[in-house]
Amino acid sequence: MVLESNNPYADENICYVLVESGLLAIEQAEQIIRKKSGLKKTLQNRLLSLYPGVKVVNSVSIIDIIASLHINRADNPALKLDEETMFRYLAKKWGYPYKKINPLELDLNLVTTTIPRSFAMKHLILPIGTDVGKLIVATPNPFNVEIMDDISRVTHLKVVPVISSKSDVIRLINEFFGFKRSIAEAEQYFSGSSVDLGNLEQYVRVKSADEIFSHDQHIVNAVNHLFSYAFDQRASDIHIEPKRDSSLVRMRIDGVLHTVYKLPKSVHSAIVSRIKILSRLDMTEKRKPQDGRIKTAKADVEVEIRVSTIPVAFGEKVVMRVMDPDILFQDLENLGFSSTELLRYNQFIRMPHGIVLVTGPTGSGKSTTLYSTLRDISTPELNITTVEDPIEMINEDFNQIAVQPAINITFGTILRNILRQDPDIIMIGEMRDLETAENAVQAALTGHLVLSTLHTNDAPTSITRLLDLGVPAFLIQSTLIGVIAQRLVRKICKYCKEEFVMSSNELINMGLNVGKNGSVKLWRGKGCQMCRGTGYHGRTGVFEILQFTEGIKRLTKSDADLEAIRQKAREEGMASLRESAVSKLLSGKTTYQEVLRVTWEGV
Repeated sequence: MVLESNNPYADENICYVLVESGLLAIEQAEQIIRKKSGLKKTLQNRLLSLYPGVKVVNSVSIIDIIASLHINRADNPALKLDEETMFRYLAKKWGYPYKKINPLELDLNLVTTTIPRSFAMKHLILPIGTDVGKLIVATPNPFNVEIMDDISRVTHLKVVPVISSKSDVIRLINEFFGFKRSIAEAEQYFSGSSVDLGNLEQYVRVKSADEIFSHDQHIVNAVNHLFSYAFDQRASDIHIEPKRDSSLVRMRIDGVLHTVYKLPKSVHSAIVSRIKILSRLDMTEKRKPQDGRIKTAKADVEVEIRVSTIPVAFGEKVVMRVMDPDILFQDLENLGFSSTELLRYNQFIRMPHGIVLVTGPTGSGKSTTLYSTLRDISTPELNITTVEDPIEMINEDFNQIAVQPAINITFGTILRNILRQDPDIIMIGEMRDLETAENAVQAALTGHLVLSTLHTNDAPTSITRLLDLGVPAFLIQSTLIGVIAQRLVRKICKYCKEEFVMSSNELINMGLNVGKNGSVKLWRGKGCQMCRGTGYHGRTGVFEILQFTEGIKRLTKSDADLEAIRQKAREEGMASLRESAVSKLLSGKTTYQEVLRVTWEGV
């Protein structure tokens, strides 16, 4: 392998660094160098098809070629040698910091007004921050000194390059320049003499639906960008909130809201109207709450977005919940059950008839558990019927019915009729009143397995909740199989996970007894670009599983003692939510802060 002394970014030099770092075997590197011409041409054609008309200097590098081959790392064959790993090692060798760009931290104006888009794309340079007379730019190639000097002369700032992967730089140039242009041009189009103070007081220049949407591609692009950005960031909810002078876009990621954009107030109504059009809502109705849904695609997977609009002080607020099938339909083993919990839950859902309840507050993962359960037990021999308000994710393996109270299609009325549809398994979105509970019990008594949710804080409380609804104790004894209560805790980021030690007394003083004395080994996330500095990446469930045994049946009376039921369940092996969370804490899956946030003593 012949090295080029004057150009660290040369193909041979990059291969040499990767071999030296142990990522690439010498034989692999030599073979890639021999075949690089043909591989480059293939990748060049693919790049042109993705970005027609865009000129990029050194558009295909040896790094792109290696990444496209999906080869195993020489130092760890269990891992693939991906683009990001290569750039991290190269940055270290070249003496530059590596930066995994967090889009949530970027200043939209800085990115899009410092240099033109064509220049940014041609030279793969993205302005990402300033610091006392310095302009920090992300680039995969920090050795283009002339270009850095040109930017420095134009901006009158010293240019400080950091290294980022090429795919991240290209993606963010496209997203930020495209979104900024769409918003800026839409703002110019919709700005005028109108003054809009939302629902408090407003003077508006009325435009027809045709005028707004047939001529304004910018709003269409902006809304499309919001969706793709939410998918990319793994957001579960998108909030569009009108304020007096602006409109905030916030996204909930791993259960926490992050402010993503601050938009001009003049485009808020247009964006809301576009979302209403997509979700088939009444665009002219701005005084009443409305609910709708959008079906779109994320990569090759269909995604449903549940849309809710409601009038607030300064206009209409929109909240969109992203119903991702990758999240809603999972293998039960991936939900967070321990081996014992999974074994017991599998016993529940494979009973021929009876009622299984899933409890917890909004956002605790009940829908994911139920949908994943239905997919797990679904076979061509079974007729599965669901009654939901609304249908959260359409799946052709189930017969799904939407509740429509306006025309008297309620949980209770549907349940009375679907028994004539010969179901084997019935899923009820929520057991919220006596009528629904009575019909669910009748379905269970007539040989059907019924799955449903209930809003209670823990599993034992579900029994007293059913009694409070008016379900007779003897019917509960005859039909209830078991109850699971659940919560979601954030998982420690695997990219920045570190070990540390705390004393058991410190934990006890905070209200957390982990059942150990002396020093306790725990884990936490330091915070990195992969987890946006939070130390967490993804979530997992913690569960409390109550089996409705003979002992608990005897305690289920009209004047049932909740504490006696809870004590009996504990004696028979039920672990509380707190104990389930502590086991995940001690196994290094979550932090003590999450355990304290999500559970409390005894629950």
